[in-house]
Amino acid sequence: MIENQFVYIIILSIFILLMILVGMVIAKKIKTGEDFLMGGRNLGPFLLIGTTVATAVGTGSSMGAVQTAYERGWAGAFFGIGLGIGMIALVLFFADTRDKNFMTFSEELSYYFGASKVMKGSTSIILFLAEVGWLGTHILGGSIYLSWITGLDPTISKIITALGFGVYSIIGGFLAVVYTDAIQAFILFIGFTLLAVISFLKVGGFAGMSEGLPRELTTFVGIQEAGLIPGISLILVTIVAVLVMPAYRHRIYSGKNKSTVIRSFIISGIVAVLFSIIPTIVGLAARLLNPEIGNTAFAFPYMITEVFPFWIGAFLLIAGLSATMSSGDSDAMAGATILVRDVYQTVTGSLPDKSKAVFFSRIGLVVTIGLALLFTLGSTNIIDYIENMSSTVMSGLLVAALLGKYWSRATWQGGIAAIIVGSVTSFTVILNKDLSEFWGNPVIPSLFVSLLTCIIISYLTPKQTISKEEALKKLEDERMVFEKVL
Repeated sequence: MIENQFVYIIILSIFILLMILVGMVIAKKIKTGEDFLMGGRNLGPFLLIGTTVATAVGTGSSMGAVQTAYERGWAGAFFGIGLGIGMIALVLFFADTRDKNFMTFSEELSYYFGASKVMKGSTSIILFLAEVGWLGTHILGGSIYLSWITGLDPTISKIITALGFGVYSIIGGFLAVVYTDAIQAFILFIGFTLLAVISFLKVGGFAGMSEGLPRELTTFVGIQEAGLIPGISLILVTIVAVLVMPAYRHRIYSGKNKSTVIRSFIISGIVAVLFSIIPTIVGLAARLLNPEIGNTAFAFPYMITEVFPFWIGAFLLIAGLSATMSSGDSDAMAGATILVRDVYQTVTGSLPDKSKAVFFSRIGLVVTIGLALLFTLGSTNIIDYIENMSSTVMSGLLVAALLGKYWSRATWQGGIAAIIVGSVTSFTVILNKDLSEFWGNPVIPSLFVSLLTCIIISYLTPKQTISKEEALKKLEDERMVFEKVL
């Protein structure tokens, strides 16, 4: 077993070095800060689908879904279903943002509220911290995976996971992220499909699962085990997260054009829904083969190291790592863009010096990844981490974005109030055991209270007088200054 662990570490090291090599090649194309952060805004369908799918099929929808399936049966598919619906909904509601050349979601939110500096500044800080939180899920998931397979200390595993995607991102910027994502998407799909097929056959297919597992784990989509409202909450919180996650919007802003973005996201959404079946089968098989796993977060690496031959496990090691890295690098890049473009300006009142733009961007990545690593040191449960973090900061942001775009009476005061009250509502539910058990996660009450708050406060505050066209012009002028600075 120790010899196998050593070989796993060697294979892992080779894979990471190859990704770093890709980053070094891509780095030669970087001329400006915007090149580093936005990749030239010319992503075609192949790269856009590859990076979007790789971002979606990450820690939660792979390892986290296996854990959920082990615990709650077909509820393991909820996360992937939510991701797919969320990606399709995102382009139906917001694909036109590609035509406006935004760089960050906080800039987009500012546009909806008359180019409000208060909205831009406050949401830039919130979104940066949210990205740090999302990035933490990938570091957490990868570390759980590595710790089991290689026998490394959990803290060391977290550091290795962070460096795994951090180094090539820091070297090559967004284009390095996109190209490595496409490679990793190919690997993870082959690996997870292989894992699911072999697992399915090993336990005797659906018949074997039905006979060997408790009935509540094999009912339709796990509703009986997960509970109707908690199940809906898990799907909904995932949809909400996709609709406001800066990493997905980063891909919209970087796409070649609006039509390319729409096609790519719809295809990616369909793929994410179909993929949700795969980790669910793996989780159910793990439960059938070993119903006594103490920490269910280890259900995924258990299947790799204890059930399958070494050569299969070696390939699946890379597939699992690809799921983590391809999502981690995306959140790291989106977080760094917000930090350098908006948070920096909010705090200092100025923009990075042109001659140091790429340097500042790389420092931004180091800060983003470092904070995410720090926040994950005490966490062990991937799905709980995702659910609570997402519903806490995301519900109010979604309400602000939707009402800001589609309701002319919305004001920036109403948007800010929705974000604050949504977070307070989420914390209230999280800290109350009875409410947490009933709702599953706080997303439903948080959305409702945020919506009501935004409407009330908007009616109580002066209607914004600046038009959408004037707001866009104002932001475009600011962006031109930024691009000259970069």
